[in-house]
Parts: sequence; C-alpha cells; structure tokens
Amino acid sequence: MTVREFQGETPLPPQSHRDPQGGKAARQGGGAVSGWLNGFIGVLIFSGSLPATRVAVMALDPIFLTAARAAIAGVLGLAMLLLFREKRPERSDLFSLVVIALGVVVGFPLLTALALKHVTSAHSIVFIGLLPLATAIFGVLRGGDRPRPAFWLFSCLGSALVAGYALAQGLSASPVGDALMLAAVIVCGLGYAEGAVLARRLGGWQVICWALVLSLPVMLALTLVTMPRSLAGVGFGAWIGLAYVSLFSMLIGFIFWYRGLAQGGIAAVGQLQLLQPFFGLALAATLLGEQVSPLMIVVTLGVVACVFGAKKFAR
Repeated sequence: MTVREFQGETPLPPQSHRDPQGGKAARQGGGAVSGWLNGFIGVLIFSGSLPATRVAVMALDPIFLTAARAAIAGVLGLAMLLLFREKRPERSDLFSLVVIALGVVVGFPLLTALALKHVTSAHSIVFIGLLPLATAIFGVLRGGDRPRPAFWLFSCLGSALVAGYALAQGLSASPVGDALMLAAVIVCGLGYAEGAVLARRLGGWQVICWALVLSLPVMLALTLVTMPRSLAGVGFGAWIGLAYVSLFSMLIGFIFWYRGLAQGGIAAVGQLQLLQPFFGLALAATLLGEQVSPLMIVVTLGVVACVFGAKKFAR
C-alpha cells in the first residue's frame, strides 16, 4: 500500500475534452459523497467517546485520563509519521496545529472528563448536538464556508432543541457540568474547523498526528505526574475506556473526520454530528445501563431531522 492509497487518494480519471464541466462536476460529486461517508464513520467512532470517558473517570483522575489518552495516541501518531516518512509541516502551519491541539487534544477531552464527574454520559451526549452549529460558525470564520440561509435555520433549530432540553432538565441540577460541556463544544468546534482547513493541504491523518506529536512532550510529562500511586483499584472497564478514547477517539476517528470535512465542506459534513447523540444515547443505555428518558429520545429525533434539512441547504 502506498502512502497516497493509505490517505484514500486515487488518481482522477482523464477529463473529457468534450465535457470539461461535466468531468469537474462528477469529481466534485464524488468528493462530496466520499466526504459524507468518511464523516459518518468518524461520527460513529466519536459516539462511543463520552460513554467510554464516563467509565474511565469513575476510576481515573480526569487530568490523568486526558494526558494519558493524548500521550498514547501521540506515540502512535509519531510512529505513523515516521513509517510513511511524512514531510514536516511548514512554519506557517504551526499556529493552526497549536489551535487544533488545544481544541481537540487537550480542551475537549479535559473539559468533558471534568463534566462527566457531575453529569451522566446520557445527559452530556445531548450537548454534542451543539457541535454542528459551533463547527459551522468556525467553518465560516476559518474555512471560508458560505452555507445558504436555510442551512442556518435548520442548524439553529437543532441547537435550540438541545439547549431547550438542557433548560428543561433544570440548570440547578449541575450548572458546573453543563458549563463545562458548553465550553467543550466551543473549543471542539474551533479545533474541527481549523483541522479541516489544514487537512486540505496536509491530509486528514497527518493533521491529527502532527497535532498529537506537538503536544506529546507536555502530555507525557503530565501523564507521569498525575499517574495514580496505585493502580490496584482501577478496574478492567476503566482500562477499556482509556484504550478506546486513546486509540479510536483521539486518533482513528480523526483520520476519517478531518478527511470528511476537507472533502465535503466543514459546515455541510459537520451537520453529521447531529446524529452523534442518537448513537451515543444508545451506547449509554446499552453499555452503562443509564436511563434514557422519552424526552431525550424526542429531542434526539428532532435533532436528527434537522441534519437532513441542513444538508440540503449546506451549499
């Protein structure tokens, strides 16, 4: 397998001299389909992140969990870059890589891990419905996306459903947990948009690997400092949770997600995140035995309906 095949790149067929515009449209259509497919796989992988984090933080310190998952993924990312002999990013790319690292390598994992000390994974998953709106906004600011007005209507409607659900639960129940989840959504949306822009030049898997490598020295040191003195009380489930968020949430999921955003458009493909609460609630109920209320299901179905409307008007 060549490096280009690993990245999912295939040579474009020769363009017809008789129908150059048709050939261009076909390539754009193929890229959009591939973008949505890659994005959907990424969302499926990310759907298990919060349930896995919830299991892990029941036995592991949130700061240790955040550092350890980034360190493990960083070592794997470094190995991939060396294996495929990837060229180092340009100096002008460093700012974007720092933003990505602060957003998705450190910010989102740490804030969600802290939030899950106060709220259940089922409750926190519904906040993920705000991610498409955050990603779309930063896609306009950083990626140059220009969705149609109707897109914003559906995107805002989906976000309003999520916010309304949080208010219906009563903010007094856990204002700290809700505030942490809201902050996590904002930094994650920025990290997604910034990574998608950079992925157009470097490639999807290269972007997350370089961001992980950039943060690796700090994350390794933090892992050693915050490591529990005794691991005897850490159950098997916590280690499985750590393994999942390190391998899938922190690395493999981003390989598909950043490539999908770069191919299909940040605002457009980003709406697939509206499906994440649906998958996440199913996992929370199945694996953790957490209660999923009828209101959660109604909100989730409403949010899922919004993704189809947003998709229609994304371009």
